[in-house]
Amino acid sequence: MAKNLVIVESPAKAKTIEKILGNDFEVKSCFGHIRDLEKDDMGIDINNNFKPKYAVPEDKEKIVKELKKLAKDTDEVWLATDEDREGEAISWHLCEVLGLDPHTTKRIVFHEITKPAIERAVQQPRLLDMNLVNAQQARRILDRIVGFELSPVLWRKMSMRNSLSAGRVQSVAVRLIVEREREINTFNSVSSFKVEAFFTAKDSQGKTLSFKADGPSRFKTAEDAEKFLQQCIGATYTVKDIQVKPAKKSPAAPFTTSTLQQEASRKLGYSVSKTMLLAQKLYESGKITYMRTDSVNLSDTALTDIKQAIEKSYGQRYHQHRKFKNKNESAQEAHEAIRPTYMDNATVDDSDTRRLYELIWKRTIASQMADAELEKTIAKIDISTNHEELTASGEVLKFDGFLKIYMEGRDDEDADEEDQEGVLPPLAVKQVVDLKEMKATERFTRPAPRYTEASLVKKLEELGIGRPSTYAPTITTIQKRSYVEKRDKEGIKREFRIMTLKADKITKTADTENTGAEKAKLFPTDLGMIVTDFLNQYFDSVMDYGFTAKIEEEFDEIANGKKVWNKMLNEFYEPFHQDVANTLEKAERVKGERLLGEDPETGKPVVARMGRYGPMIQIGKAEDEEKPRFAKLKATQSIETISMADAMELFRLPRNLGMFEGQEVTVNIGRFGPYAQHDKKFYSLKKEMDPYTVELEEIGPLIVEKRTAKDERTIKVFEKEKIQILKGPYGPYIKQGLKNYKIPKERIDHAADITVEEAKAIIEDVKANPPKKKAPPRKKKTE
Repeated sequence: MAKNLVIVESPAKAKTIEKILGNDFEVKSCFGHIRDLEKDDMGIDINNNFKPKYAVPEDKEKIVKELKKLAKDTDEVWLATDEDREGEAISWHLCEVLGLDPHTTKRIVFHEITKPAIERAVQQPRLLDMNLVNAQQARRILDRIVGFELSPVLWRKMSMRNSLSAGRVQSVAVRLIVEREREINTFNSVSSFKVEAFFTAKDSQGKTLSFKADGPSRFKTAEDAEKFLQQCIGATYTVKDIQVKPAKKSPAAPFTTSTLQQEASRKLGYSVSKTMLLAQKLYESGKITYMRTDSVNLSDTALTDIKQAIEKSYGQRYHQHRKFKNKNESAQEAHEAIRPTYMDNATVDDSDTRRLYELIWKRTIASQMADAELEKTIAKIDISTNHEELTASGEVLKFDGFLKIYMEGRDDEDADEEDQEGVLPPLAVKQVVDLKEMKATERFTRPAPRYTEASLVKKLEELGIGRPSTYAPTITTIQKRSYVEKRDKEGIKREFRIMTLKADKITKTADTENTGAEKAKLFPTDLGMIVTDFLNQYFDSVMDYGFTAKIEEEFDEIANGKKVWNKMLNEFYEPFHQDVANTLEKAERVKGERLLGEDPETGKPVVARMGRYGPMIQIGKAEDEEKPRFAKLKATQSIETISMADAMELFRLPRNLGMFEGQEVTVNIGRFGPYAQHDKKFYSLKKEMDPYTVELEEIGPLIVEKRTAKDERTIKVFEKEKIQILKGPYGPYIKQGLKNYKIPKERIDHAADITVEEAKAIIEDVKANPPKKKAPPRKKKTE
């Protein structure tokens, strides 16, 4: 038995650290949290100063038992959980459960898994910081209170399924997405005309070059734009003024959790949760520093390594020492930005994490590289016939600096497709330039784009909502709850007008563009919109951005020892609990419906509303003698925006497509999506098949294909008992109704010989002795 037991959070990290520390140390993982609030009765004694009631989950009992034995048999226990608040809380829970004295047990922290960092941590242990523990405890308790008290309000006041839930940060995140969607839905696009002139001039070698100049302003109407072009007929274009200015571009700061998530989304297309999963893997294998941080600081050791790497690869001129400062004053838990642990490793062998690692390496290197040096030229060109000015601008890269390896990506909100500047030919004042053509092109204003996961993280950070460890779980939760969905949107064709002045003649043409196409954007569902409206109406403080940010600041104050955690909870709880009581007593049930009009055939009301299985259209009322008719909305339709015409179109289902193999084929949409029905059997339609337009010629082969696949899977069927013996990817199994049952090993090779009595016995045996569930993977952090 080793003299020292070191407890860390993850098994991957344990292996790496054990190699570093040697034979006197045994390193074991607690697999994340070992205790959480009890599920029954909230797990909090509200009347006893918010005292939490913790329990060891069933799946952690074996781990706790093993750690207790190891702790008892070792000379000294070291707690080496992660360096953030949640890591501190996990160490405290370990003290409580393993019977360790928090006043004497050694606590070590490090932000990189390297030999020097681990050895330094062991040489400089500290004790538990109860302020950090209490900050995390306050967050966990407050979020449990909000979820525990708000969710039942939703169940009772909304006529939907009981899986509804609310959360302090998740509900505010959904509100952001809902508000952006409504901005887009109510946005009225306005057109204007942008004038661009295309000239030619000679370069220093006498070669003719083309360049562009922008008109004096945008014109609100086609008439104004045409009038300007007419004024330019027969004009001479003379360079009136030239300004050459030096300019610089500086690199971005090294990565924080938030900026890494944003840039990995822009450049690599990764979701926030995938980025954190890969970053965790890189950290635990000792490749990068701790990946939950809001600091942009780099250690002196790192700065020295980066300098050497830059000078070795690019030369001394490319290095520029920089110290970045945090905009967020509360960024104090982690001491460094996310960076590679060894700067001489420009890549890693692991194919899964390589792209993310290389992004981190480039960003870190670039942060200490010289500015890019540019020369910006702005030329003013006079129009002789109306003395208006055109502006041509261009830039020349004199020294690439950090641009040699890295340029930060941009979000849709920041990108402007028209801000690209080219290189101008050498121009001189009073030089006459030749006009090739001048165009007035119709352009339309655009609404703010829908959020991506990355731009939502950026917005939450700007508002001060959440902290590094909360972004990924928040975004995962709102999608899992079906309040938000990530999907693509197809663009629509739009016509725009172009007027061209060429050879002193104006021609008018029209062209089309694809507009409104979006990829991997966050759309609120109808459920998300209805829940948001309800919470906004009755719990405005919980949904207020400023209030939510203030709560985060109070957690920071607890972490800094400036505020007492249960006093802070009490200040929040009393008004919140009163709002809950008032809402339960006074609020009406939410119907989440919108009247669209009357059915032209029956005169009955047509309503768009939420049903048990999602948004739908209803014709008629429940109390009518004749049952109401229902139709499910398409995935791209919404209760808020669907028109009466589109709603009535949905009632074209079920569609009878004709006869196949002597039986009728119909298509419809059910609880599990679009399907075809043939000979009393159901076949799910392929993704690309639209039930409103699909034809019999497409459905016939689908039926044959699915039927053949099913026949190949079927070993034996007992029709009367509704029991099947089927082939699966892992071997034969028994199916009864919707449930599957494992066949004992000794009978797998003879599955075809199983009798109905044997099948029943196997089913009963599995029911009586259900297989034990495997322990779930380590719980992700939700600080």
